[in-house]
Amino acid sequence: MKPEKKLIFELSKPGRTAYSLPECDVPQRGIEELIPAGMLRQQPAELPEVYEVDVIRHYTELSRRNFGIDNGFYPLGSCTMKYNPKINEDVARLAGFAKIHPYQPSESIQGALEMLYTLQQDLAELTGMDEVTLQPAAGAHGEWTGLMMIRAYHESKGETRTKVIVPDSSHGTNPASATAAGLDTITIPSDERGLVDLEALRAAVGPDTAALMLTNPSTLGLFEEHILEIADIVHEAGGLLYYDGANSNAIMGITRPGDMGFDVVHLNLHKTMSTPHGGGGPGAGPVGVKSILAPYLPKPLIVKKKDGSFGFEEERPTSIGRVKAYLGNFGILVRAYTYMRTYGPDGLRRVSECAVLNANYMMHRLAPYFEVPYPGVCKHEFVISGSGLKQYGVRTLDVAKRLLDFGFHPPTIYFPLNVEECMMIEPTETESKETLDTFIDTMIQIAKEAEEQPDLLLNAPHHTDVRRLDETLAARKPVLNCACN
Repeated sequence: MKPEKKLIFELSKPGRTAYSLPECDVPQRGIEELIPAGMLRQQPAELPEVYEVDVIRHYTELSRRNFGIDNGFYPLGSCTMKYNPKINEDVARLAGFAKIHPYQPSESIQGALEMLYTLQQDLAELTGMDEVTLQPAAGAHGEWTGLMMIRAYHESKGETRTKVIVPDSSHGTNPASATAAGLDTITIPSDERGLVDLEALRAAVGPDTAALMLTNPSTLGLFEEHILEIADIVHEAGGLLYYDGANSNAIMGITRPGDMGFDVVHLNLHKTMSTPHGGGGPGAGPVGVKSILAPYLPKPLIVKKKDGSFGFEEERPTSIGRVKAYLGNFGILVRAYTYMRTYGPDGLRRVSECAVLNANYMMHRLAPYFEVPYPGVCKHEFVISGSGLKQYGVRTLDVAKRLLDFGFHPPTIYFPLNVEECMMIEPTETESKETLDTFIDTMIQIAKEAEEQPDLLLNAPHHTDVRRLDETLAARKPVLNCACN
């Protein structure tokens, strides 16, 4: 293990600077004359005092320690860590996109508005929805936006519906978004095949049902083959069907949420449409709705006028209101638009076909070495279990740590919660067979090490800059600040 890296505050020495300014050639005034006293600091900010070279070396070293899709294989399940084509970056940096302001007069940003309007239309067609808003900043924000529209819809009918049903394999953001929208969550179990238990669903719906939130395919990588029956059950109870678009990479051009009976859908453009998101953002979570929910969409919407120009529609009296400043996360929307236009409809279908093919290939090659709780055909991702390794004193966490020694980012672990010692693997469509085989062979080697040399896993990683951390201590006694010099 390398020596512990110092924080930039620990590099600070009084008097060092990373800037050089010419001497002031105009009369100077005290800062007290320029800024109201109530806005002045009582003491200087404790910022690090370092040379420019120290700043460059510090952040270059931090970037070297980072791992992203440009470094290697990143099979994080339900995250769709696909390669981000660099043409997306080129287009996002065009002056007509990068050097405009959202408060400019609409006639001066017609190109940007046309792009956004076209993206709205393309996403509506892709999902089978009638209208789309681009405002939400990410997936969970899209969920909240959709649920607020569902709530407004029921309230407009004079109905008090406060229950949101989710399966036990749902994303953790689903119940969190329901709570944020002022709704309560009911969790129903999966059946023995990992699909929604229809009898449990029938027992759960009632006059207080606002919606069922569903990911299809699910986080288990399984397609809900009874989705039309599920839609009927929810709709007959007066509820609506919400589509969590986190796993849309499996179905583009093959099927559409709107055709399955969903009333509202959000898409994670930062996942499905290849915009960078490994560092925590930014994202984009557009929401599409069927016509019954269109009156409640956030305003303003981007529209095409009769004269062919583009502008904003502000007149929507029952709108839930604006949910994001300006035009949403505009740069991410440009990248997603570029991705969709580069591939076209046939190309997007091919993306999903290859994502599904890669996942099935990996699952079947790994099946002899790890338990596959739901064998058969998966979609874009699959789950395996490390429970068989527990007889050697090894857990899924140890497998994940050992993968780091081989230069791989681990898959999602311990989720979904209904699979013991779960590993959720999503290869995406952008990885070659050679990359998949290298990862698979590494997993097979690790499975053999667990049996023959379990200490290798229990003490992993061995070759990273930082070894295994005491995660329990970090959770119970976090150190969230630094003593500055």
